[in-house]
Amino acid sequence: MQLVAGKVAVVTGSGRGIGRATAELLAAHGARVVVNDLSAEVAEEAAAAIRGQGGAALVVAGSVTDPKFPDRLVKATVDEFGGLDIIVNNAGYTHDGVIHKMSDEQWTAMLDVHLTGPFRLLRAASLYWREWAKAEIADGKQIMRKVINVSSTSGVAGNAGQVNYAAGKMGIVGVTKTLAKEWGRLNVNVNAVAYGFIETRLTAAKEPASKAEVDGQTVELGIPEEMRKAAKRMIPLGRSGTPEEAAGPVLFLASPLADYVTGHVVLVTGGSYM
Repeated sequence: MQLVAGKVAVVTGSGRGIGRATAELLAAHGARVVVNDLSAEVAEEAAAAIRGQGGAALVVAGSVTDPKFPDRLVKATVDEFGGLDIIVNNAGYTHDGVIHKMSDEQWTAMLDVHLTGPFRLLRAASLYWREWAKAEIADGKQIMRKVINVSSTSGVAGNAGQVNYAAGKMGIVGVTKTLAKEWGRLNVNVNAVAYGFIETRLTAAKEPASKAEVDGQTVELGIPEEMRKAAKRMIPLGRSGTPEEAAGPVLFLASPLADYVTGHVVLVTGGSYM
């Protein structure tokens, strides 16, 4: 059974990790997927994998922090596929530091990518969704659309050394709950997933040269191995999660199985923070 057959899904930050696993899972369940990444090459690789399995994928590379990009992303999606049903606001990264050592640039970067970028994308989509929903309701149709915002355990409980990241991830929870109230009458479900320890390049064992350039910021990747071990000991399931396991709850929230679920934050944590 394909849970999202015929739907059109935008997944930001879907060239790697959780985003790619989510895009692949949605495509496997029948969605036409828009793959987004900072790197066009990385996005094309992910899209090629989807097409190789018989799915449909469009690449729209670029940064969600570019004020003009969200409008371009939505327009490209509608122009290519004729609609837009599912938005997964997944793009993001961490740039940690204790508050007395944190720069304004570090603070702003996290709010831009985890909060302002998703806000702009949802605003851009609303210009289409409002008109489509009004026409559908007038015709007696109930067509559900879905938003799944990605938060974190830092966004529900805070985390030392991540005041900027936690602010962005807590902020997106507020966006989720507010739009669930605003858009319910338009038949839009708005939910969030809050991830715990999922194995990605951001949570891999830190190496001395593990750095990346993101939107002009030099970001250290990975976590010291001792911290990784300590984190796993706090997880009731006793292990970290995989990107594929992280994608499963997104598929549920994007599917008709969750048509009466809105305004919720689903903890995907292996039992942590229960």
